[in-house]
Amino acid sequence: MPRDPHELLEPYRRKRDFGRTPEPSGDAADPAAPTAEGDRRFVVQRHRARRLHYDFRLEMDGVLASWAVPRGPTLDPDVRRLAVHVEDHPMEYELFEGVIPAGEYGGGDVIVWDRGTWRPSDGEDPAEAVRAGELHVDLVGERLRGRFVLVRTGSDGSSSGSSGGSSGKEQWLLLHKRDSHAVSGWDAEDHPTSVLTGRTNDEVKAAPDRLWRSDLPTAEASVPVGGTQIEGPSEDELAALADLGRQGTWDVHGRRLKVTNLDKVLFPARDGEEPVTKRELLAYAARIAPVLVPYLRGRALNMHRYPDGAAKQGFWHKEVPDHAPEWITRWHNADADPDETQFYVVVDEPATLVWVAGFGALEWHPWTSPTEAPERPSYVLFDLDPGERTSWDEVVELARLHRTAFEHLGLRAYPKLTGKRGIQVWVPIAKGPRFDETREWAERVSKTIGAVQPELVSWTWQKSGRKGLARLDYTQNAVNKTLVAPYSPRAAAGAPVSAPITWDELDDPELRPDRFTIRTILDRLEARGDLFRGALAQDQPLPILR
Repeated sequence: MPRDPHELLEPYRRKRDFGRTPEPSGDAADPAAPTAEGDRRFVVQRHRARRLHYDFRLEMDGVLASWAVPRGPTLDPDVRRLAVHVEDHPMEYELFEGVIPAGEYGGGDVIVWDRGTWRPSDGEDPAEAVRAGELHVDLVGERLRGRFVLVRTGSDGSSSGSSGGSSGKEQWLLLHKRDSHAVSGWDAEDHPTSVLTGRTNDEVKAAPDRLWRSDLPTAEASVPVGGTQIEGPSEDELAALADLGRQGTWDVHGRRLKVTNLDKVLFPARDGEEPVTKRELLAYAARIAPVLVPYLRGRALNMHRYPDGAAKQGFWHKEVPDHAPEWITRWHNADADPDETQFYVVVDEPATLVWVAGFGALEWHPWTSPTEAPERPSYVLFDLDPGERTSWDEVVELARLHRTAFEHLGLRAYPKLTGKRGIQVWVPIAKGPRFDETREWAERVSKTIGAVQPELVSWTWQKSGRKGLARLDYTQNAVNKTLVAPYSPRAAAGAPVSAPITWDELDDPELRPDRFTIRTILDRLEARGDLFRGALAQDQPLPILR
């Protein structure tokens, strides 16, 4: 018989002062239903407290049953890991990433190292299995997959957790079965980043940017702390760039870059403003990089280059040039034909983005699939592409229809201005579907939306045949097809950026697709935080459309 989650969380609450720690209190614990028949949620957090350990948490009885694993889980079937059964945690802890203050229980930095779904094997009751001392689980996560077994090796006889366990004194072993997901020699420490934000523990410790608000609904409880903490270049580094002549070397983000033509105009001026020079673009790239790199890390980059500035014709550049610095990460596309791009830039660190800007790439377009699985997209993309006759009000109306559709489907979706004339929407999804599946799904959603306002939409492929109408472009859901990254500049006067917005801002009469520029977006980030950050939690299965 399932127990009350509030009762199960009493040991957790007694150990914490929620006036000091940003951890969720669990006061509004919501024993959410499993994500699909038989599926439950799991999360593993890399936690640097007095000692580094990994917190292995399984959804059970409306809480997260938890084990501290000192050396971390492994896919190696020949390795047994010690796992200490600790107190149950609230379900909201699934998304907790931040810094627990020194002096508080568990003080230290925490990242979401892995998350996904799990099922108890062979239909067993998991709480009963834990009480009996042996639990077999099938995990489907970003990093952990296959069958794991937890086996109790010692007990103090007390019973305070969801499983009736010891809340901190039982010792267990965690092991991986010898199945198709087993990997000999696999070590958790070879994968030190968050699957939620792409950050390391050091980055979270230096700039914790989230706070859990237990007084808000779960979907809204993770909020920015004082805006996004933009840990960009130091004032000395920015001053060094400003003091350079037309060219020189610039030490920034731990790298030395050769920079040239710093006073060259790259973006024409808007009325009443000065034009934007290469020097200003490089400074922006350095400052936005800590916010933007999580969206680029581990992905091939298509660079839209305008070496003569946005007023001249640009072109796509994908191959890493021979003169690129050796430290830049490259990805070899083994599936490319001999006449296709072989090596792509991967922006895995802030200095790489500065180099990309210096290379004349005014627009940054990452692949929507990671290099480790290029056929498996992380997002479903919706591009609201206006025609010559489409007014901005009509674009906004089409965007509102998308808002309604995603609310109906129960999906998190993240809109952003294109920086030119349109709006794009990114829907983060759990790893699994291939591009042909996401494209078909997006087509069905788009055509359902378009049928509501058929007088605004054309489905003709050729622009000349659309009669000036908008196109809801689902065809970008394909390998090596891209949409511009959030916060990327666009090649237009004033250096507008592709700025994330909230759905509510669609009702702002002052909203415009090119409203924010490289000169204004940083202030918006400080005030509002990164409105796109939730798109990094790629955890949503695509619902079946009926």
